[in-house]
Amino acid sequence: MAVSGLITTASSNLPGRMAAKLLFERLPDRLFAPLAAPNRRQYWALLCRLHAKRFGPDAPLPPSHGFAVREIMQDIEDELVTQDSWETHDGSAPDTPLGIRANTVFHQLLEAGWFRLERHGMEKKLTMRPTVSQFLTLLVSFAEIGPVFVSGKIRSIELNIQQVMEGKAEGDTLVETAEQARNLLEHVRNTGTNIRDIMESLSAEITTAQYVQRFFSDYIEKVFIGDYRELRTREHPLSRRPQILRAVEDLYSTDHHRTRLIAWYEAKRCAGDRHRAEQLFERDIQRLFDLRRIDEYLDRLDDEIRRANRRALAFLDYRLRSLRPVDHMVSRAIAAVLGGQPPTLGDPFPAGEMVSGGYLAEPRKLTERSAPSNLRRQIPSEAQLAKARLMLRAREVRSITPPKLTEYVYRQLNGQKSLESGDLACESIADVRSYQTLSTVGLAMDSDSRRLHLAAMTVARGFRVQLHDGLEAAGTSLSGRPFSVVPRAAAGGGRGGQKP
Repeated sequence: MAVSGLITTASSNLPGRMAAKLLFERLPDRLFAPLAAPNRRQYWALLCRLHAKRFGPDAPLPPSHGFAVREIMQDIEDELVTQDSWETHDGSAPDTPLGIRANTVFHQLLEAGWFRLERHGMEKKLTMRPTVSQFLTLLVSFAEIGPVFVSGKIRSIELNIQQVMEGKAEGDTLVETAEQARNLLEHVRNTGTNIRDIMESLSAEITTAQYVQRFFSDYIEKVFIGDYRELRTREHPLSRRPQILRAVEDLYSTDHHRTRLIAWYEAKRCAGDRHRAEQLFERDIQRLFDLRRIDEYLDRLDDEIRRANRRALAFLDYRLRSLRPVDHMVSRAIAAVLGGQPPTLGDPFPAGEMVSGGYLAEPRKLTERSAPSNLRRQIPSEAQLAKARLMLRAREVRSITPPKLTEYVYRQLNGQKSLESGDLACESIADVRSYQTLSTVGLAMDSDSRRLHLAAMTVARGFRVQLHDGLEAAGTSLSGRPFSVVPRAAAGGGRGGQKP
């Protein structure tokens, strides 16, 4: 799409610079210390428990002044009872009493910045900073992420773009839609890498049962796209991607939409900085234009899935073919030893020749195809070319488009506030076709059908056609109901007393 090439690339570095600048201005410097310690899994399990019970969005409404320290200490003790022994890196030996271990863990989290201790009267209250709580929610959501359904993402993007096009939504919806598009592409792009990592982790040292269990639990259930099978069908919302891209192109290239959205960015996000507002607007538009690359990511994902399936099938086929005879021979040997009879020794090779010409693959048979015949060429004569050009010119003259109709109307009005149908000039074929189109538009605007009225409004740009009663003759060859043509500004935005 040509419009997307006009977007500047300067805004591509904007998110990276902002992220590098703002992360530790929002989060405490030592927040990651417990998650980088040798007991990081135990710390993470403890934070997940506190998130679910005290600080998360699904937890009950916390007190306005925070929790009492003894309540959080009790939650920590309850979690430590269910965990395995911690390493001695944090200063607590495995045989340390539970209360001392809970107190040590509490102070580790407090010093790292996960908790905030405030004093209300004579009692200390414990809270979690909003930014820290939000960050913990993002971590929990990332850990629990499952298969993504592309249909829901595309449908949401399309509906949001329509809302912005119709003026029912502003830049906030555009920002959210661009974020959804970026997350969708990132998930599809990373799914192939996740599949490679999982297949590499399925080493040959595990048993066949463990391989099958991990293949279906880790590969199929956790990383796969939920509606992958329906992605290439016409009924899938992904097939409406060209319509979405055309709407995004209109948002970017139409002055009305562009000015409105940049004004929102300037007022709501950039504090009057026009240049930065334009950068943010172009960044979000570019993220939506990147939906064109989803086919490339899906093709690459198809290759990774086919490779993983072939590898899994080859591994299972090898295990089933190689382990079954060995297990059978071992069972027979054990039974023979227990029965007091020596096992019968033999070779694993079947009877007959091991190498034979009959076992070789047959040569490939090539089917010779006859050469195609030369195509007949027909060179049109000058008369045929002239007739073809004449037909094209006649078709062009008889075809009436909204710009042609608007030019005809305003040429006939010539500054007047209204014009009756009897005063319209019909001096050429184009004028006659314009007159007929105006009569048709007037019938549509006068009808009770809202669909016909909206279709007529798309054709009549900048003016309205109002029908009158009676029958009149236009010139010597046209007749019909009289009508008048009124510019929109002169009509005052109404429908001239016509029925709604």
